[in-house]
Amino acid sequence: MPRMLDVSDEVRAEIGDEEADRLLAGENAPGSYDCTSCRTPGDSEQERTSTVLFIGDETAVLAFAHSSCLPSQVVQVTEEQLRGAVKSISGDTVDLEPEKIVPEQAVLGITSGLVLIAGELHPALVVEPTAPIARPGTTGSGDDFLPLLIEQGFMPLTELTEVPPVLHGWSVLLAVGQLHAVLQPSTTGGQPVAWWQAHQPLQVTESWRAAANKHQQVLMFAAPVGSIGRQPREDLLRDAIDKAAANGKLVAVAMPLAGT
Repeated sequence: MPRMLDVSDEVRAEIGDEEADRLLAGENAPGSYDCTSCRTPGDSEQERTSTVLFIGDETAVLAFAHSSCLPSQVVQVTEEQLRGAVKSISGDTVDLEPEKIVPEQAVLGITSGLVLIAGELHPALVVEPTAPIARPGTTGSGDDFLPLLIEQGFMPLTELTEVPPVLHGWSVLLAVGQLHAVLQPSTTGGQPVAWWQAHQPLQVTESWRAAANKHQQVLMFAAPVGSIGRQPREDLLRDAIDKAAANGKLVAVAMPLAGT
């Protein structure tokens, strides 16, 4: 049965027309999968699904995501990150010729969940990039994701015992029960601009939205690539957040809720 797959031109260029056509015909594509972005189940027979090709130094993994979470694209990662992710990504390893490696780029993965702090549930978003984030204008293999966020006002956390402080000027845009964007102040003093924006609005759970409306704010946690990973349940997500904090790899803020 043909799948509802999106295969971008850049992914097609990497895997070849023959492989792309087999995917579109449903020969090699899975029916069900775990979205590589939001980490929830998807079904390529029932909903639009993006093919996302993660490329390492020598190999690549073809993963799948809800089209509402990510567009079909090629993402460059290190070989070590790719090998470590193979166990959690629903995809096949693909051998690539060295000359087909693309320039490095990172995608911000966002996971929504409820976290318990001082006996009360708070809506949270956890941000983790798919590759190290370099400071603009620099070259090298360093990861400046957390320092860049700290400069913006995010607070380093070593343990999660209280609600982090509000980062004024930033906000989480929620509309009609869907997550649209994380907004930050404009450098020119105009309207806020999107720091992160969903390719298509992301659905959140009723309990998450209820908690967001109750508190009128959302907690934002951020960690470097590989610090938290794909967690299928909220208790495992909380464990991973606590571990990242204990290892000095977590920053957080509270952001006002924009919308309902």
